Amino acid sequence: MAAHQPISAAAGIRKIVVDGQPLRVALQAGDGAGPPLLLLNGIGANLELFQPFIDVLGSNITTIRVDLPGVGESPPPVTPYRFSGLAHLLARMLSQLGCATVDVLGISWGGGLAQEFAHRYADRCRRLVLVSTGTGAVMIPGRPSTLLPLLSPRRYLDPSYMASIAAQLYGGRIRSDPDLARTVGREIRSGGTRGYYWQLLAVAGWTSILWLHTLRQPTLILSGRDDPIVPWVNGRIMARLIPNSRLYVFADGHLGLLTSAAELGPIVRDFLLEEMDVAA
Repeated sequence: MAAHQPISAAAGIRKIVVDGQPLRVALQAGDGAGPPLLLLNGIGANLELFQPFIDVLGSNITTIRVDLPGVGESPPPVTPYRFSGLAHLLARMLSQLGCATVDVLGISWGGGLAQEFAHRYADRCRRLVLVSTGTGAVMIPGRPSTLLPLLSPRRYLDPSYMASIAAQLYGGRIRSDPDLARTVGREIRSGGTRGYYWQLLAVAGWTSILWLHTLRQPTLILSGRDDPIVPWVNGRIMARLIPNSRLYVFADGHLGLLTSAAELGPIVRDFLLEEMDVAA
């Protein structure tokens, strides 16, 4: 398969097995000539949650979404992966799909994994988009009272609990529009408790702070002004550390990629389609 348009004949949702790990993958072919965009979701979040963003991203960009091990309809592994292992699994998945090079977008926990992938597989990551994320164990944290609900998958298992904590947890437009939280809740397909805790273990102690300065991919950083989980100042720190990066602060919260998709979708699209000297 060609490196830039490998999935047009296989578009849709399907299940594949990579190194013995079953993965549910969604492929949506675009009509542009650029590499596909690999989308990495937050902890416990299934691939459907990206749909509002994809709907406004435009038809030029091919997208690849995946339920990571223990999320959605991908079963958990017997033992947990670290971020390094998940990055390797993604590289193997892309090879199996025929993709030599991709752009990578990660949100929250998935933003950490996106950094790890760009670091370990620099030759396979052309551009990087980091949304509502930080540098892991060494970063400016949210308030402890806000972060405590993240230690349990309960919000994915109990819709009423999700509704009760959504404003405090996610901030932004959800504070004034509870229907947004219910919309997100309807799309959640929990992979179960073990998969959630395996994801927590994947990022335990991980940080990118020591090597962010080595990233050479053009990088777009999107941070919500009212993000209780990852305060927007983390985006400023990352923008200072990553040499070829730019920061955009938007007036929303942690789930801004979804709740402000109409604003952020075109910004991401323009960044991915922009002509630039990637060696700068």
